[in-house]
Amino acid sequence: MKDKVLLFINGDAPESFPGLDDYGLIACTDGAFHYLKRQGFPLDQLDFISGDFDSHIGSDENVYQDKFILTLDQDKTDFHKALEIILEKGFHDVDVLGGSGGEQDHFLGNITVAYHFKDQLNIKFYDAFSEYYFVPKNFTLKNIKNKMISLYPFPSVENITTKGLNWPLTNGSLSIISRIGTRNFAVEDEVSIQYESGDLLFFVGINEIEYPKIY
Repeated sequence: MKDKVLLFINGDAPESFPGLDDYGLIACTDGAFHYLKRQGFPLDQLDFISGDFDSHIGSDENVYQDKFILTLDQDKTDFHKALEIILEKGFHDVDVLGGSGGEQDHFLGNITVAYHFKDQLNIKFYDAFSEYYFVPKNFTLKNIKNKMISLYPFPSVENITTKGLNWPLTNGSLSIISRIGTRNFAVEDEVSIQYESGDLLFFVGINEIEYPKIY
């Protein structure tokens, strides 16, 4: 059974699309609908299009009005409301494209929304540079040697220990206002992270990089 969701939101349009057959539900917010249309995405594959439709323009969208879900709550973003619909439909794994780029307050807002849903949904963002998501207190990722790794506390992480990174941490602390863990990289095929408290946003680069290694 396909239990993953592919969700497009209104940041930078992705350069390419993943295999659609891997997903049990495909959706977008109303702003993302326009770049999907421009890029020739098969719009008939969309299961729903949600939002307040403040960016709804063009008469040809009317062909897809049976897929529209109007969400008027101005206290929530279109991304937040789309995630609520996904939860109502019984899905828990969500791949998000279009979460970064554009106006940076949108990007920060999208991260904050994902934080509020982190205990209900497994949300992974993908863009042209990296994939990023909140990780549990015991986390391991394989096959990432020579890829950029960034650890971003949200807002703080205590007693964090990492293995497989060029600049490791041992019972360290990270804080958004004092010390963050960006621009590290994996020197092993497997990276593991353990921390005691807080929340951690984990970034892994798409491509391998070359850094001077420090041992």
